[in-house]
Amino acid sequence: MTELLARLKDWSYLRKWLVLGALIGVVAGLGAIAFIFALDGASKLLLETIGGYKPPLPVGEGNRLAAGSFARPWAIPLVVGFGGLVSGILVFGFAPEAEGHGTDAAIDAVHHNPRGIRVRVTLIKLFASAATIGSGGSAGREGPTAQISAGFGSFLARRLALSPEDSRIAVAVGIGSGIGAIFRAPLGGAVLGAEILYRDDLEPEALFPSLVASIVGFSIFGAVEGFDPIFGTLRTPQFDHPVQLFYYALLGIAAGLLGRLYARGFYGTVALRHKFPGPDMLKPAVAGVLVGLIGLAFPAALGTGYGWLQRGIHDGLPNTALWVILALPLVKILATSLSIGSGGSGGIFGPGMVIGGFVGLGLWRVLHGVAPGMPDAPAPFMVVGMIACFGSIAHAPLGLMLMVAEMTGSLALLPPAMIAIGLATLVVGDDTIYESQLRSRADSPAHRAAFGLPLLSAVLASDLMTKPRLVLSADVSVAEARDRLDASDVPGAPVVGADGEFVGVLLADGTQARGDVTAGAAADRSYPTVPSDRGLDFALDAMVSAGVGWVPVLNDNRLAGIVAMNEVIAGYQQALRRSLRLLADVSGSSVLVEATVGETSSFAGTTVADAPWPPGSFALSIDRRSQLIAPRPQTDIQSGDVVVAVVPAGVEAELRRRLNGHEMP
Repeated sequence: MTELLARLKDWSYLRKWLVLGALIGVVAGLGAIAFIFALDGASKLLLETIGGYKPPLPVGEGNRLAAGSFARPWAIPLVVGFGGLVSGILVFGFAPEAEGHGTDAAIDAVHHNPRGIRVRVTLIKLFASAATIGSGGSAGREGPTAQISAGFGSFLARRLALSPEDSRIAVAVGIGSGIGAIFRAPLGGAVLGAEILYRDDLEPEALFPSLVASIVGFSIFGAVEGFDPIFGTLRTPQFDHPVQLFYYALLGIAAGLLGRLYARGFYGTVALRHKFPGPDMLKPAVAGVLVGLIGLAFPAALGTGYGWLQRGIHDGLPNTALWVILALPLVKILATSLSIGSGGSGGIFGPGMVIGGFVGLGLWRVLHGVAPGMPDAPAPFMVVGMIACFGSIAHAPLGLMLMVAEMTGSLALLPPAMIAIGLATLVVGDDTIYESQLRSRADSPAHRAAFGLPLLSAVLASDLMTKPRLVLSADVSVAEARDRLDASDVPGAPVVGADGEFVGVLLADGTQARGDVTAGAAADRSYPTVPSDRGLDFALDAMVSAGVGWVPVLNDNRLAGIVAMNEVIAGYQQALRRSLRLLADVSGSSVLVEATVGETSSFAGTTVADAPWPPGSFALSIDRRSQLIAPRPQTDIQSGDVVVAVVPAGVEAELRRRLNGHEMP
C-alpha cells in the first residue's frame, strides 16, 4: 500500500485525483463529523446546561423552531466569555496560526506554502472553534472543517512528495470538500474550492478533484448526520412575476453594501485588536463577554444563527418589530467581528449568509403589502440575500449559488439570484472577506511562470538537462558522501539505488552528525523532481516553491539529468528567439531586429513608450545583463540592453543605427 501511494504522483491526472480526491474526501467527511460532535457537546454543556438557553435549530439539524428564553440571563455573558477564554488559550498557547476564521489561512497556504499546514493546527482549530461557537460566540462552522481537510491535503503533499502543482490542488480540494460536507452541498463546495482562491478567476485544475472529494465527504457526513438540506426543501412560492426582478436588484445592492460593511468591520476589528494592550489569549474572552451582552438583546447574534434564519424562512418572524429585523444584519456583523476578529476561532462563511438572509427578510418586510408583485412569503428574498451578500464579498458567486440551492433544496431562484449577486459584486468592488485571495492566477506564485514566461512550457526539461557533477550511490556512508560532496564542491547530489532508481537528494546540510547512516537513508525523499517530458515552467515552479536552485530530471523514476535555474533562463531566451523568428517569417512585410543600445543612443534613458521608434515598430524583448524583460510602455531602456523588435521591412537598418547610437546627423 505504501509503495502504491508513493507512485501515485506519477499517475495520470484522472487516475491520480480519483484516488487522492477520495482520500481527502474521507477525511473531510470524518473531520466534519468530529467537529459537529465536538460542537454539539460544547453547545449542550455551555450554552444550554450552564447558560440556560436553547437556540432554535434549522430543519436539517433538529428542526427546533422555538427559541427558549434565557433561564439565567446573567450567565450568558460569562459563558460566551469563557468560550472565548478557552479558544484564546488553545490558539495562542499552542498554534497561533489557528487564529481567526481558518479559510483565509488555507487559501494563503494554497498560494505560498501548500505543504506547511501543521497537523497540530487542525486539531487546535477543531477544539477552539467548538468552544467559541458552542458557548454562543458568533461564528460559522466552515472554517474549522475547511482547515481540517486542507491540513490533510497538506499532509498528503508532504507524505507523498507531491509536486508543487499537485500540493496546491490538494489543499484547495480540502477547502472545498470540507465546506461542501459540513453544509451538505457537495456540488457547490466543489466549485467553491476552485473559485475561492481568486477574486476574478478560478483554479480549473482543482474542479475535478474537488468534485470527487466533496461527493465522498458528503456521503460519509450524510451517512451519520443525514442527507436532508440544512434548511429543508423550500416549498414556499418561488420567482413567478417579472416585476420581482426590480426588487431583487434592490436586494442585490443592499446585500452588497452590507457585505462590504461586513468585510471592513471585521478587518477593522482585527486591526483594533492588535492595538489594544494585554495578552492576546485574553482578548477573545473580553470580546465574548460583549457578545453575550449583545445576545441578551438580540438572541440571533449568538452561535451560528441558522435556527433564526429557519424561523424567518418559515414565517417571517411576524412578532418581531421591523426595527429589530433591520438591525439584525448590523448586530450579526458586530458580534462576528468581536468573536473572530478578537482572535477567537471559527468561520465567517456562515455568519455572512445569516447577514444576507436577514437583509432579504428586512427588505421583504418593508416592501410586502406595499409593492405590487411581492412574493407572499419571505423565503425567496432570504435565499437570494444569502447568495448575494456572501457570494459577492467572497468573490465566489457560482459556488454560493449552487451551495444555497443545495442547502434549501430549490433551484428555482437562480435567475433572480444571478441579477442580485451581479449587482452586489459591483457594489463590493475589490473588497473581500478573504484577504489571502489574489486577483487572478497571473498573480499567484503557482502560475507566475506560466503567465509571465509563457514560452517556458514549449521547452522540455529533457532538452536542456545536464549531467550532474556527482551522483551518489544509496549504499555509501554519509561520511563518504560528505567527502565526495566537498571534493566536487557541490551543495548536494542525487542519490540512486543499486537498480538505478532515484532515491532522493542528499544535501551537504544533511550529512552532519549522521554517523554510519547510508546516503539512501539520509536522502531527502521530498526534494522536488521534474519528469523529463514536462516543460521548463514545471521545473521553475518546483524550484521556486521549494527554494532550491536545481532539480533532478527523472525518466520513469530513473535519474536522467538535472536542470538548474540558469538552464531555465537560457531555455526561455532560446524559445523566445525561436518564436520571434517564426513571427517575423510569418509576417512577410516585417523583419526582426536585434541590437545593443549604445551609450550615445537616443533610446538610452527613455521608456519604451517615449523611445524614437520608426513608424510601425514595436519592442518584443529586452535582455539586460542576462535578465529577460517583457517590455511594457513604462519599461525603461538602458545602455547595454539588447533589444529585440519587429519593424517594417526597409527600416531595419535605421532602427539598428538608432539603437547603436549611430544616428545620421
